[in-house]
Amino acid sequence: MTLSNPARNPIKPFAKPLLAGGLLFSLIIILLDANGVKSLVSNPPTFVDTLARPESISALSKECESNINEAVRLSREQLLQLLAVPERDHKSRVRQIANEPYCELSPLQVRAGVDAIREAYPLEFDPKTTLVILYENNEYAGYRFKH
Repeated sequence: MTLSNPARNPIKPFAKPLLAGGLLFSLIIILLDANGVKSLVSNPPTFVDTLARPESISALSKECESNINEAVRLSREQLLQLLAVPERDHKSRVRQIANEPYCELSPLQVRAGVDAIREAYPLEFDPKTTLVILYENNEYAGYRFKH
């Protein structure tokens, strides 16, 4: 008859009581929070409906100076490609990636004597955020995110 030596494996004698204690503790917590579990099961959490028109796009449409193209949404892939375009590249390079904008915003004067055109692109994966692209003399001059 062989007896196991508890000195060889000190963790093994504590594993079963620890597991049983953890299960018992979890069961007590679930029973105490029965109402919370019932509400979680009966009303599962809802996620943002990306097809709905969020308030930020409604606010953006008020700032538009040109016709609004409702179907425009910028994907993650398009955004990554746009962020890699170097400044002073031609506007047509940006348009190859992003196509037509959602709308044009009012022009700005970032530098003295140079009018800057701004185009808005709402993000498909984050409807509350819009990418605004800036052009000077048909050259890409930068971007910013509008929340």
